[in-house]
Amino acid sequence: MNLYEHTIIARQDTSPAEIKQLTEKYTKIVEKNEGEIVKTENWGLINLSYLIKKNRKGSYIHFKIKGNGKVINELEKNESIDKKLLRYLTVKVKKFDLETSYFSKSEDIDKKEVSKN
Repeated sequence: MNLYEHTIIARQDTSPAEIKQLTEKYTKIVEKNEGEIVKTENWGLINLSYLIKKNRKGSYIHFKIKGNGKVINELEKNESIDKKLLRYLTVKVKKFDLETSYFSKSEDIDKKEVSKN
């Protein structure tokens, strides 16, 4: 089994309910192709560094996937025809970093630091 980190960027006008539907849709595709979602993170609405299809912002969803190449091929095939998505990226990794939360709110980070001290 290979390990992949997969990120998709949805259009800025996508509602939270539609974001949840996208997450469920792609989770089902992974599971149908004998893959496993280890972790899903919703990074929220983030500024893009340049305009993509007239969008200045995008809603980021990040998956940590355990599976084979067939899972990724099927996932990317479905994403390439999805009109709600701006971009997607898959990176093969050697191991997952499940502890670090890169896009959590600063208040959450402060609470974690206080609990460690």
